[in-house]
Amino acid sequence: MLIFAQEKGIAEKINEGFKPVADVWGSIVFYPIKLGGGVEMPLVIIMLLLAGLIFTIIFKFVNIRLFPISINIVRGKYDDVDHVTSDEMVGDSTPGGDAIETIRVEGNEGEVTHFQALTAALSGTVGLGNIAGVAVALSLGGPGATFWMIIAGLIGMSSKFVECTLGVKYRDVGEDGTVYGGPMYYLKKGLADVGKSGLGKVLAVVFAVMVIGGSFGGGNMFQANQAAQQFGSMIGSNDLSTALVFGIVMSALVALVIIGGIKRIGSITEKIVPFMVGVYFIAAIIILVVNFSKIGNAFEQIIDGAFNAKGISGGLLGVLIIGFQRAAFSNEAGVGSAAIAHSAVKTKYPASEGLVALLEPFIDTVVVCTMTALVIIITNGDGGIMTYGVKSPDGVLATSKAFASVIPWFPYILTIAVVLFAFSTMLSWSYYGLQGWMYLFGRSKASDYAYKILFCLFVIIGSAASLGAVTDFSDAMIFAMSVPNIIGLCFLFPKVREELTKYLKAIGIT
Repeated sequence: MLIFAQEKGIAEKINEGFKPVADVWGSIVFYPIKLGGGVEMPLVIIMLLLAGLIFTIIFKFVNIRLFPISINIVRGKYDDVDHVTSDEMVGDSTPGGDAIETIRVEGNEGEVTHFQALTAALSGTVGLGNIAGVAVALSLGGPGATFWMIIAGLIGMSSKFVECTLGVKYRDVGEDGTVYGGPMYYLKKGLADVGKSGLGKVLAVVFAVMVIGGSFGGGNMFQANQAAQQFGSMIGSNDLSTALVFGIVMSALVALVIIGGIKRIGSITEKIVPFMVGVYFIAAIIILVVNFSKIGNAFEQIIDGAFNAKGISGGLLGVLIIGFQRAAFSNEAGVGSAAIAHSAVKTKYPASEGLVALLEPFIDTVVVCTMTALVIIITNGDGGIMTYGVKSPDGVLATSKAFASVIPWFPYILTIAVVLFAFSTMLSWSYYGLQGWMYLFGRSKASDYAYKILFCLFVIIGSAASLGAVTDFSDAMIFAMSVPNIIGLCFLFPKVREELTKYLKAIGIT
């Protein structure tokens, strides 16, 4: 590995050799649909947005109507109902003659709590896209892109609800209590339930292959590379040896966590995610308080820019597309990745976790992305951060400048945030990829450790090498996951309706 890192030309040769493959694959996954006025939108993004809109309507705006219920589930208000069905409680306060203390977990399966499942999934989505991606979206689409980003985030909540409910409903639970779940399982078992067994098996394998590729690239190498670069910039040393040392340390830390499986991942992410989002949120609040008088104007720019785009390529449609794409790339609603993490939750009602999952796009896109956008818009009054309509070459730098304009030492905090974001994203994607790997290659210890060793090696490669085409290819694989997933969701949403009705009845809501 040291030899690989020191041979500077090898990374570039791999990149050049892989580029044609990445270009072809990317053109397939992100096939552009012409929408008029020279504006194009990737077919996969249109598919994700339409699915979210359809599910929002079918489930009667579950993303808004049951939002308070989602909060209460995470708070633990319905834990007793969630873990013990009303039928088990009838006529006997101690079902099966168990001690009263065991009632709460009677018949319960799973490995992590609702909160841990939420933070594990959030750690896979809240990250560099919220910091760098928002800045790039604003530079391209102006303040108006924020409005459409929020709309797409709200729509995506419904997709997350559907896929994560199915993730729990069709999961497998091993003899030792280990949970195996995600689209691979609900595509195979769920579609078999509706008479589409052959299609389900094919779609499950396709998804598994894609999630493995995505975990090594976008969920690993890209994260490690960006974190290493930000760290090197902070200490003023971006040479190869620094990146390599950083990669080795990061790889060791990742190994310490992922060897323990989803339970350890959940226990770490439930601490890291609230901390890093909290720090970032507090810094944004400080800037907004200092510039309180400018907040109203910022919202005026957002609303005006959403419907009256000036100086933006494609006008209104261009701004709308930029906002929608940023939201889709940020929260991954409909992609199917989050359903893997949420499948491991301790619950007897699949819909309870689906309702928890819909909070994810809200936190990721509606809250974190919007806070970043507001900070940039407010501090960019003189155009010193970016020129709207001209793509910002470095989103992280633009966001860093925006925060530093009020908090001079914030770039150091941002470096810590980037490293933590990258670390937590790698933890979640290691679990996603492992589930796909074990679906294809079996659930043996050898299979488990083979994947984890490979994953940790890719952390070092990603930190020390420039592999743009490889990561572009794997990013396309992540969004290719949405194709088999959305097909499955369209066949299986009636099952979700059944589960939602069952759960609402159990908690006394009609």
